[in-house]
This record gives sequence, C-alpha cells and structure tokens, in this order.
Amino acid sequence: MGVKVRLTAADLWRMGEGDVRRELVDGEVIEMSPVGGVHGELTLEIGRRLAEHVRRHSLGRVMVGDVGFVLRLPWDPERVRAPDVAFVAAERLPEGKLPAGFIEGAPDLAVEVLSPNDNPVDLQQKVRDYLEAGARRVWVVAPEARTVTMYRPDGTARFLREHEVLEGEDVLPGLAIPLTELFGP
Repeated sequence: MGVKVRLTAADLWRMGEGDVRRELVDGEVIEMSPVGGVHGELTLEIGRRLAEHVRRHSLGRVMVGDVGFVLRLPWDPERVRAPDVAFVAAERLPEGKLPAGFIEGAPDLAVEVLSPNDNPVDLQQKVRDYLEAGARRVWVVAPEARTVTMYRPDGTARFLREHEVLEGEDVLPGLAIPLTELFGP
C-alpha cells in the first residue's frame, strides 16, 4: 500500500494550464468539466461590467478564466480555488500589479456562475472557503433560475431575483447591475 502524497499550490502551478480546469483541496487536485455556452457568456458579461466599473473608479483589478487564489485556510493552507470572476482591491496589489502565478489570499469578490452539473455541497464549501479566507463578498449566479445570492463574511446573505439590482455595496461602491440586463431576455 502506497503513501498518498499531499500536493501543494506550487505542485498545482507546475501542472500548467492544460485542457482541464483544476483546484486544490486538502492536497488533492479537483478537476472540473469545461463549462457550457450560457456559463461562458454570463461569466464574460459579469467580468466586463465589473472591469468597466473598476477601471472607471481605479478600484483594483478584475480577472476571469479560473485564476488561482491560494486561500491559506488554517486546516488547508495550500487550498487553491479559482472563481469564475474575481476582483482584488487596489490596496492589496503592490504597485498595482498582479503576480504571474497564483494570487495569495482570497479575492475581495469571488463570483461563481452555476453550471447544471455543479454539486450544491461543493459550491457551499467554495463559498465558505472564500469567506473564511477573507473575501468580502461572494456572488453565486444561477442562470437557470435567473437569480444571484450575495454572501457576506458575517454569515448573512441576500437573494436577488431577476427584477432586482445587483449592487457592489462597500466592495465595489456605486456598482449597480440590473439582473434583467445581466440575464437578458
């Protein structure tokens, strides 16, 4: 019987981008299926709207495309999560630059767009991971239900229906996205 090797964030980085999206949980690589068209388009739209607002107000940087964040959780210091969209505030970026590799710590905002094959338990664990690692907000976007749930570090959440407006609150002041525009007709 062999000894199971616990991988690190550096090991995951050395695997490269490849054709598979990956995260690292409890020292094990979790591979994720490619996403569908609705997911891709919605991720792009959220990223575009966030990036425009962030640039206009010099708030920091927005990333899409499964950028890795090393969360440094007490029970799993090498945990790497990769949100669909992420925002990092300017004050957290030395000289305003992003690192070439994974980013240390949680994003200020992590956005997860649900896919039909997402496991609800796994998704809730991701939300918890982001918040416990220091994220100031986590948005879970449900395209089929046309809803967004906003999670906060204090344990509260706000459920938004398609006729409501998604606001940046204190993380992205002044941001307001009508969900009817986000989800389209």
